[in-house]
Order: sequence, then structure tokens, then C-alpha cells
Amino acid sequence: MKLGVLLSGGVDSSTALISLKRSYPDAQITAYYLKIWLEDELASLGQCPWEEDLAYAQGVCDIARVPLKVVSLQREYWNQVVSYTISELKAGRTPSPDILCNQRIKFGVFFERVGDSMDRVATGHYAVVKQGDDGFFRIHRSPDPVKDQTYFLSHLTQIQAAMAIFPIGKLMKETVRELAARWDIPSKSRKDSQGICFLGRIRYSDFVRHYLGESEGDIVEAKTGRILGKHSGTWFYTIGQRSGLGLSGGPWFVVERNREENVILVASMADAEKKARNKFTVVNPSWIALPPVGERVMLKLRHGSVMVGAKIILKKVDTQYKTDAQRYEVVMDECDRGVAPGQFSVFYQNDVCLGGAMIEC
Repeated sequence: MKLGVLLSGGVDSSTALISLKRSYPDAQITAYYLKIWLEDELASLGQCPWEEDLAYAQGVCDIARVPLKVVSLQREYWNQVVSYTISELKAGRTPSPDILCNQRIKFGVFFERVGDSMDRVATGHYAVVKQGDDGFFRIHRSPDPVKDQTYFLSHLTQIQAAMAIFPIGKLMKETVRELAARWDIPSKSRKDSQGICFLGRIRYSDFVRHYLGESEGDIVEAKTGRILGKHSGTWFYTIGQRSGLGLSGGPWFVVERNREENVILVASMADAEKKARNKFTVVNPSWIALPPVGERVMLKLRHGSVMVGAKIILKKVDTQYKTDAQRYEVVMDECDRGVAPGQFSVFYQNDVCLGGAMIEC
């Protein structure tokens, strides 16, 4: 059996490698480090610790006695993930690049590049893949509700799910740390990475400013129309955002972005709750195996442990869009003040991640 392992240099993927080695002692295992840092485009903004990451990856490969190969996917990452992020921001939507990174890069272009030489590919994601009696592969939530990463895996295809192995997916984070210490993995005490993977140590706001610049506009209280302050561009904010507004007398929450007039509308907590929504439309659903059975689902609007019950109803194609794209109306059991066009709603039944769709309006 030929197995590939994607290594980032972090404790999760490193522990996944050792765990895989112990579970498949006779397998031919090759580790891969995906180089996606955009040196030409982002070098002026700061540094990415990819060389440090690679050193940690090599260290665990030395322990496991498996070869490590570096695969450069910089151009592919730009074309399929970064350009999407920029175009969504320009359009006034809230992008989710990590979802597309898994679908298009880690389980996409990488598979196309070296997939023929492997039977399965392992990563350090917190999720569980199981094949049902009907032959379909399904992705189940991790027992660790905080670390569960099925939100980011929600757009995998059936073929991609069938190729995936998540060796630490059934473990709690503290157990992974304990195993890393027991096996003396080099990254055992390394902090978890935060933020979007291609940015390294660059702040997201600096990335946005680099490509979209700044455009000063007013921050307006939605209820009264009072101008409370200034902003540097609507693309720096998203619906429901609280931090980074620089306003006194808060807390204030972003409740609307008017890209045409370059205005950010904010509200106090009480007024923001009044503007919270429980109904929206999603477009172009991506199902990992099969669509939901019935209308009742659980859903996540963002990565994390919070889930909410909902009803989803397939809508007839609206001729005004002049497209055959599938749309669902989603009605949640609870309101949320952070529903933003462009972000992804991910659907579940029991502990199975069914897939997801982009919020349209």
C-alpha cells in the first residue's frame, strides 16, 4: 500500500504521520510539504516561516524514517485560491479561502500532480472518514467540537473523500499533544497556526490593503444616521464584526456594508440583535456524498463548535438570474448577526458533514 502524508510542520500533521506509520507498518509512506508561499507577491509585506515549517517537517520524517518531498504549488494557489479571495473582497462578499484550499489544492491539484503514485493521502485534519453500507464515503465530525475541521472539508468531492485518511481525526487535541510528547516529535510544543494558511505571519488586513488599497469612508450608526467615525475601505470589514472599528461608546457591530456609497453601517448590541437574520439563500450546493434526507439539518456558519438547527428548501430556478444554479432557502431555528454574503453555510445530519453552499443573499 502506498500512502502519502501532507505535512505542514505543525503538531497535528506530524502526529498524524507517526500515527499512520504505526497503523500501517508495512505501507510505503511518502511525506509531502506543499509550498504555497507567494514570494514574489507578498515578500514586501513580511515573511512566511515556510523554511522553519519545512525543518520541522523534515525532523518528524527523520523520526518516522520516511522520505519528504517538496511540491511547489504557488502558481496554482494564486490562480485558484488567492485570486478568488481578492475577487470576492472586491465584490463586497466575505470569502472562505481555506475551504477552497482543501478542495482545490490539498485534495485537488496535489492529487492531480502525484495522485497516481498513491493509494490514499493522510492529513492532520480533525475529522473522520467512513464508508457506508451503500458504498459512499462520508466525512464525520471529530469528537473534539472545538477543533473539528469538517467546516473546511465541506466541499470535498466523493472521489476526494474516498482518498482521504485523517489519522488523528478521532482524537481530542490534548491527546494529540500528549502523543506528540510521548513520541518526542519536534513540533510537540509548537503553537497552532492561526489565520489563513498562505499568509504566514502577515496580517490579513495588510494583505487586503496590498491588493485593494484604501478608500476612506464614513462609519454610520444605522439607527440614527450619525457619523461615528471613518473607515479605510469596506473590504476590511464583514457583517457581525466587532473588533477593529476604533469607535468609542460601544460595543458596536457591523450590520451592513454599502460598497457603492463606501459606507459601513454599525449598531449597538441591542440594535444589532434586532437586525440579526435567521433566513437566507445559498447557491451551488456541494454535496460530499448525497443531499440531505428531508428538510431538517444542523448547520455551521463558520468554523467552531456552534451549530444551529435549520430547515432547507430547494427553490425553483428564478428566471431573473438566467442560470440553472441550484438554490436553497435556509431558515435557521435561531437568528445570527453574522450572516454575510460570500461565506459558506455547511450542513450536517447527526455527525455527518453533508456539504455546503455559498450564502448569496
